[in-house]
Amino acid sequence: NGAGKTTLLRILASLLRPSSGRVSVLGAELPREAWRVRGRIGLLGHEPLLYRELSVRENLDFNARLHRIEAPAQRISALIEAVGLGRRGDELVRNLSAGMRQRAAICRAVLHRPELLLLDEPGSHLDPAARRLADSLTGAASGRTRVLVTHELEDALATAELALVLQADGGVAYAGPASDIAPAAVREVFGAGVVR
Repeated sequence: NGAGKTTLLRILASLLRPSSGRVSVLGAELPREAWRVRGRIGLLGHEPLLYRELSVRENLDFNARLHRIEAPAQRISALIEAVGLGRRGDELVRNLSAGMRQRAAICRAVLHRPELLLLDEPGSHLDPAARRLADSLTGAASGRTRVLVTHELEDALATAELALVLQADGGVAYAGPASDIAPAAVREVFGAGVVR
């Protein structure tokens, strides 16, 4: 905790300006060319970024309009079903449990089929069955480039190509192939926390 994992994701999503250095995402220099990539990025953060006074379906329809998705109804229905919210799709977000809101937020993050998916603890508030559903949309099999912040080291390192381990002070403890680092070694030396 406190290593800057969430800050890193917010910089990659062009929501924060880096205090120093250079950042390039999908070929665009941030923050100068953020306009080139914002619509190509999906972000699932700690906050679901959903309007509490709208239903899940209304939230997704609103986001579809922001991304200029034509005739989104079928895609929205498919996503709602895929995350197990079928009957709850027309409920107001404010009436949903934290786990159900997280499922809806996953739908929002992948709705526009982003090239880059930024995931900050996507399994939080989800039971094991819901995590499997979420992983089917956000995991390695989704075909997207993903940056995942997680404390679930075994799962992360098993599916990641590259790993970045941050130290508590924000420094980089390891950057390289995920297959070259063991979860037990990360925990022993650095505690928990991997970005993949």
